[in-house]
Amino acid sequence: MAVVANDLVSGIKAGLGAPLLLVIVLGMMILPVPTIFLDFFFTFNIAISLVVLLVTIYTLRPLEFAVFPTIILVATLLRLALNVASTRVVLMHGHGGTDSAGKVIEAFGNVVIGGNFAVGIVVFTILMIINFVVVTKGAGRISEVTARFTLDAMPGKQMAIDADLNAGLIDQDEAKRRRLEVAQEADFYGSMDGASKFVRGDAIAGILILLINLIGGLIIGMVQHGLSFDKAIEYYALLTIGDGLVAQIPSLLLSTASAIIVTRVSGAGEMGVQISSQMFSNPKAVYMSAAILALIGVVPGMPHVAFLSLALLIGGGAYLLKNTKKKTTEEESTPGDLSPVKTPEVKELGWDDVQAVDMLGLEVGYRLIPLVDANQGGALLSRIKGVRKKLSQELGFLVPTVHIRDNLDLLPNAYRITMMGVTVGEAEIHSAMELAINPGQVFGKLKGIACKDPSFGLDAVWIDTSQREQAQTLGYTVVDASTVVATHINQIMKMHAHEIIGHQEVQQLLDQLAKTSPKLVESLVPKLIPLSKLLKVLQALLIENIPIRDMRTIAESLAEEATRSQEIDALVAAVRIALQRLIIQNINGVGNEVPVITLNPNLEQMLLQSVQIAKQSGGTESDAVMEPGLAEQLRRSLSDAAQRQELEGKPAILIVSAGVRPMLSRFVRYTVPSMHVLSYYEVPSDKQVTIVSTIGE
Repeated sequence: MAVVANDLVSGIKAGLGAPLLLVIVLGMMILPVPTIFLDFFFTFNIAISLVVLLVTIYTLRPLEFAVFPTIILVATLLRLALNVASTRVVLMHGHGGTDSAGKVIEAFGNVVIGGNFAVGIVVFTILMIINFVVVTKGAGRISEVTARFTLDAMPGKQMAIDADLNAGLIDQDEAKRRRLEVAQEADFYGSMDGASKFVRGDAIAGILILLINLIGGLIIGMVQHGLSFDKAIEYYALLTIGDGLVAQIPSLLLSTASAIIVTRVSGAGEMGVQISSQMFSNPKAVYMSAAILALIGVVPGMPHVAFLSLALLIGGGAYLLKNTKKKTTEEESTPGDLSPVKTPEVKELGWDDVQAVDMLGLEVGYRLIPLVDANQGGALLSRIKGVRKKLSQELGFLVPTVHIRDNLDLLPNAYRITMMGVTVGEAEIHSAMELAINPGQVFGKLKGIACKDPSFGLDAVWIDTSQREQAQTLGYTVVDASTVVATHINQIMKMHAHEIIGHQEVQQLLDQLAKTSPKLVESLVPKLIPLSKLLKVLQALLIENIPIRDMRTIAESLAEEATRSQEIDALVAAVRIALQRLIIQNINGVGNEVPVITLNPNLEQMLLQSVQIAKQSGGTESDAVMEPGLAEQLRRSLSDAAQRQELEGKPAILIVSAGVRPMLSRFVRYTVPSMHVLSYYEVPSDKQVTIVSTIGE
């Protein structure tokens, strides 16, 4: 026997307990079960229901008993299997007396209801009403509402976790644990919503089984076994009601357990502790209850002893509760001596309390949360990751992460792009629609919401997804909402690349270069130029859309020029000459002919004199200024020349002497953004220069 018990325990530990129980349940439904086994299983059913009820009471948080929905299903199947097995025994052997279906059913039929089947029917009916109408229906409704609210709150909770992670309040492991907890909470309440239907169905099955057993037992007892009506109703009614009670009591216990666990708040704490701390925390309420009971007790005709004794008991409890609370307060204020009351120690502020601003941030309205939630099919996170990867490869340094969070202050469909906490771009989009962009020439109009493309300012229309093919046929470029946001972020990153790169990124570039050219890095920084000056050179290149991928060439040219000059303009000019092939290729492609625009020699000489005056005043080449009238005339001429080049499908390249290039580069950056300014030294010798126009003639 001991060997069999040990084997059984080992099997349960090995994960065979649940399959074994299901096999037993299936066997009870198919095969006849001896009454001694029925007694054992009925007792086991009551015991397991009590255990589940007590576990739900002492569980600190609902998620600690996450297997509860599965237990409800298994317990319901066990109870229904017992009903099938007991029905078989009652109908086959009920004519032999009230003990023919086992001792447990007999005990509930005789002891619990006193052997009176009429009383038994009333008690059973009351239990069914309590279980079906009150407990089960209420628990099912709470489970349904809680599951709905939990699922609706998931995106906001996940965004809050991401916000805490981005702010540095929690680490990656804690964020993973919280995300898992949010997912488990949604799964738990969703399962509870379904499990409550099992409990409700079990209550309905109990009523039907009682009627079937009672009617079938009377027919079998009187027709097959020749019992009188009185004997048949005595035997089968008591057995049927005893069977119903022994099944409905565990069902009521499990229904109560379901109601308890779905009505628990998410805060950690035992139910008894929560009730005592929240319900009896105010002695005034208990005093008032005692006073009302005392008033009722002195009314003539009322049971004075019951009401007055209970009022005295509750009043005494309120007095003890008040004294205990007062004593606790005194101990907290004067611990051990008559020293002054100590105020709670306030934690000293530290740098951890100052939250660093995000380098790049994306804030979204609540209707755009699905775009950034991967669990809801949002593709924006992967699009942004792809943008960062592509842009990092183009620019030559790692673009920082875009921190995403929701912002209820924004319009529901709006988003905002920030850099160092400052807004650099914002727009309003429609996540369920697609944006049809007019690239310049289309062959019709579309019905939708007219707007401007947030990235390039082109005319666009928000259309339904069903209009996509029509829009493409008319010549529109159609993209989804995630692509619109990702493209906007890409444009912002390109425009502000010189602001994104910092000392840390420059040091990482040097670390990468040191793996292949350690001597070059060692001789350059900080011996020849400091890290801050190298940063300014790289920023100057990025401002003019020159990538810094070729860090070796940049470092070599700086190492050579730094021995002659430490001025930023001179260092940048030396690097640009070294990168001349890359610059021309990015502007003009791989063609041998380079169309350029030049300045009239007299105009160029005038600008050169302005540069010299600025340098004599202690400034740099970039600090030179032009007379306002000359500046406006030059702007119009350069703008007209750039438009002509654009119409011909060619780049607008202004070529000037090296002395005036920095000044003119800064000038056209704000007046004619599509124009590129090069010096004569920045054109490779193997390229053929063609002058298309001259400004100032």
